Amino acid sequence: MLTIIIGNKAYSSWSIRGWLAVRQSGLPYEERVVPMYDDAWPERKQQSDLAVSAGKIPTLWDGDIAVWDSIAIVDYLNDSTGDRLFWPQDKAARALARSMAAEMHSSYVPLRKSCSMNVRRVFTDTPSEAVLDNLSRITSLWEQARTRFGADGPYLFGAFGAADIMFAPVIFRIAGYSLPVSGISKDYVEAMLAHPWMMEWVEGAKEESWVLDQYEGGPDYS
Repeated sequence: MLTIIIGNKAYSSWSIRGWLAVRQSGLPYEERVVPMYDDAWPERKQQSDLAVSAGKIPTLWDGDIAVWDSIAIVDYLNDSTGDRLFWPQDKAARALARSMAAEMHSSYVPLRKSCSMNVRRVFTDTPSEAVLDNLSRITSLWEQARTRFGADGPYLFGAFGAADIMFAPVIFRIAGYSLPVSGISKDYVEAMLAHPWMMEWVEGAKEESWVLDQYEGGPDYS
């Protein structure tokens, strides 16, 4: 059975990607939530189940195989499920999906830093020009994917997949900061927020007792 180790659901933008990837795989799994950045965290991340990843969250265990970093987890689970659940089969669609996922993985620093993910709150901050520039780039990619390849469903490439998983934290940031989206992108955000796994994640976050000041309006450390 798989074990997915994740951080606080209220805050951890990386964790939701690993968790959604496990859900998408359909494989049996155990979920382990560890509170991040409390007094016990420096010692906790040195324990054997997290030391292998130097405390990176999420970390996936498949027996004695460890995989960390959300995009690596996606690709590992894609390989484990016959390359049929995560990426589009069409060559052009797959190329766009992989490029979008990789760009999401490495880019959009102003959005990450200015709009910490906190699914339990709605902030009233005015977005900076840099954040709006990030948002414009993201929504242009969403509209391209939806227009070219999304006819068979409400998600980026029709069916829910890896690209949606990688952009899931952006969906929560848009909702949490009331960032401006319209048209195709607005419809996509609404579809993602209504996805049962996204709703389940939010409900789990609401049940958590941990409060971390750096996520209550500060930068995103996840």
